[in-house]
Amino acid sequence: MVDFAASARSTVGLEWELMLADGGTGDLVPRAPEVVAALADRSAAERFTVTGELLTNTVEVTSGVGGTVALAVDDIVDAIAAVRTVTDPLEIELLCAGSHPFAQWYDQKVTDKTRYHQLIERTQWWGRNMMIWGIHVHVGVEDVRKVFPIIGALSIYLPHLQALSASSPFWAGERTGYASNRALVFQQLPTAGLPWPLQDWTQFEAYLDDMVGTGVMADATEVRWDIRPAPRWGTIEVRACDGMSTLPELAAVASLVQVLVEHFSRELDEGRELPTIQPWFVRENKWRAARYGLDAEVIVDSAGTQRQVVDHLRETMARLAPIAADLHCPREFAGLEAIVSQGNSSTRQVRVAENAGGDLREVVKHLIREFRAGPTLRDHLASLEH
Repeated sequence: MVDFAASARSTVGLEWELMLADGGTGDLVPRAPEVVAALADRSAAERFTVTGELLTNTVEVTSGVGGTVALAVDDIVDAIAAVRTVTDPLEIELLCAGSHPFAQWYDQKVTDKTRYHQLIERTQWWGRNMMIWGIHVHVGVEDVRKVFPIIGALSIYLPHLQALSASSPFWAGERTGYASNRALVFQQLPTAGLPWPLQDWTQFEAYLDDMVGTGVMADATEVRWDIRPAPRWGTIEVRACDGMSTLPELAAVASLVQVLVEHFSRELDEGRELPTIQPWFVRENKWRAARYGLDAEVIVDSAGTQRQVVDHLRETMARLAPIAADLHCPREFAGLEAIVSQGNSSTRQVRVAENAGGDLREVVKHLIREFRAGPTLRDHLASLEH
């Protein structure tokens, strides 16, 4: 038996993986252990956490449980401010994208934890290549019977979330031709990728029994699907997104996840069956979004109807705007339009590289500037009122 914890409906939690880079060269630096150690005592009483990740070039900042997206984002703001009290004196810069434009995997160090060493031992070259950064959005679900129907319906919107967040056009110094190279790299891990089309919690427990019994994983925390249940927290966790490069974009995408989960929950409350599409369509959509980002054409229903992802996004935003208002995130939700109309981080990175004659150091400088000097969420929301 795997218990799904009690959780308040449609509450939000955020996780944001951040790179640590040398302020002069822009290359990654393995300083996360000392950053995390320096903050351990000071953050013990805070709502946020600052932890290490697989590689020592990464810190993850995590919010507490927020009744709204804004409350969760406030925790993230506080966490970043705390991190900067350590990193600024060390001339370490923070940035975020799905990949670092020019860093090489063989220069990176693995965090000294047994689970990480076991992962690398098992996955070898692919595991050592996991130079990827993402966001994870948790949304509370109050009834375990809703979990897998909602995951199935959310799978239709995986390409939309990937397209909005795509920020990994470069890999190890090369332009990949993909808006989100991270999406295709991450799925190389044995338990990562698209969720299996399970119908209910009993099937999930049977899946875990199979995987634990055959030694594939130790427990449910090693399920690394693009959308997964998080039994410990009582949430659905969306892990499909590249790392967002700015705070307003993080808030916008988080609001879309929250609104979609609440929408599907309401549909179930009304006794309506949630929409699904064939697994082969889900797989194709993931590839299209990874390749083309916001220029992708995606399959939106089981009949095979194809739409430009930006058009379908705008229709979805218009249809679900009342739910965003109910959840007290209308301005964050409206921030999706800025990404749709102006482009995502991948678009901006490619433009910077082209203007710099292909110099990817300039792309890193751009990402550092964007993370540090870009609008705060509060400034961004204020601008929407004028």
